[in-house]
Amino acid sequence: MRYDSITDAIGDTPLVRIDPAVHGLRHIDLYAKLEMLNPFGSVKDRAAWNMARPGLPDAVRRGATIVELSSGNTAKALAVIAGMHGLPFKSVTNRMRVPEIKELLLLLGAEIEELPGRSECLDPTDTEDPLTLFHQELTRPGRPSLHTDQYFNDLNTAAHAAGTGPEIIADLDGRAPDWFVACVGTAGSSTGVARALRAHDPAVRVVGLVGEKSDFIPGIRTLDEVHEVGLFDPATYDTIEAVAADDALDGMLTLIRRCGLLAGPTGGAAYHGAVRHLRPLDAESAGAAGADGRRRTAVFIVCDRVESYLGYVRERRPELLGRPPARNSVATLTDAEIRATTVIDTTDARKWIAAERPLVVDLRGPFAYAALHIDGSINIVDELFDELLRGGLPFSKRQPVLLACPVGEKSVRYAALLTRMGHPDVRSLAGGIIAWRDAGAPLVRD
Repeated sequence: MRYDSITDAIGDTPLVRIDPAVHGLRHIDLYAKLEMLNPFGSVKDRAAWNMARPGLPDAVRRGATIVELSSGNTAKALAVIAGMHGLPFKSVTNRMRVPEIKELLLLLGAEIEELPGRSECLDPTDTEDPLTLFHQELTRPGRPSLHTDQYFNDLNTAAHAAGTGPEIIADLDGRAPDWFVACVGTAGSSTGVARALRAHDPAVRVVGLVGEKSDFIPGIRTLDEVHEVGLFDPATYDTIEAVAADDALDGMLTLIRRCGLLAGPTGGAAYHGAVRHLRPLDAESAGAAGADGRRRTAVFIVCDRVESYLGYVRERRPELLGRPPARNSVATLTDAEIRATTVIDTTDARKWIAAERPLVVDLRGPFAYAALHIDGSINIVDELFDELLRGGLPFSKRQPVLLACPVGEKSVRYAALLTRMGHPDVRSLAGGIIAWRDAGAPLVRD
């Protein structure tokens, strides 16, 4: 096998059958599409190359910068492609949460700009979000940069409609699988593969996987976030199901330890979601075996490798890396504890602040805090707050505490954790700073 360029090695990734002794399905063959074996390490190699390639000759002539709103694998692949063509690459994101990816991007020579936005991914409906404003600026005609625009570029989807999907059919001896299971990030890979499979066999059922609300799995949107992605079309999926971060890590461990696949958390989420969805269908033999009596097949995608996520694993499951289990972690909260947390709306919060002067802790990033915050509040970014709590209660029990975050989802979990740790009066701001702003309550700017 010989190539003229490393980009020629993108695609044609193997389809590997998972041992039934591992997943326990009796009537369904489960296959993993190993996109982690693309040359730059992920499924995003296909989209990055397909989106950048048409504009490269002109970009090289002008010395233009390649720009993408990405904090993960798309940025990594584009940084490599840009470097190969002597071009600078700039990654713009609201927040880069995986330290290994950030360090790798810097190693690749990328420029990283982190904006004070409210959500992890682009939300075109939020016209005041800095990332949305940046995206609008990038898409204006005449911009000097090469903007690959992964959230809206049809070439993202086309890379998988022309490559990943047909490869799956070819490797299944000309048949489409009965089920295709994919995590949803930009929605490019799931949409493109589904399009190719259904063109071959309209009966293919497509399962989309998203992260649970307020949970973070690298590369996967939550159910709320996914509707913000321009390429997302709910009609693509027969069902959309949520996966928790702990389940993603359990799936990842199974793929690594039982299957020899060094998958990252996204691949683990896909495996866990696939087996969970298929198990009841497999138990109903009539549903799992067709009238023709043949075994059914299902395919899921292993997006990338585990090495880039050791920090993520260390944060959530330190015992897997030989460290003591995390103390006082929000990951251990029960639904009952979260439901029992005291949540107050903006009106009651303002009265409480005026009457009892609680310590107001803003859990957002420093840029968002600097842009607008509640007067007198202090800023402790949620990751740092998480670290503080592992050492015990960081506040006196005599001091009431009001926690605020962008929309009230993280603050309620940390309020529940503080309550479990023995704090007698901690509350969460309902709807977060956005609700506070929308209610016309005063905010100050540094």
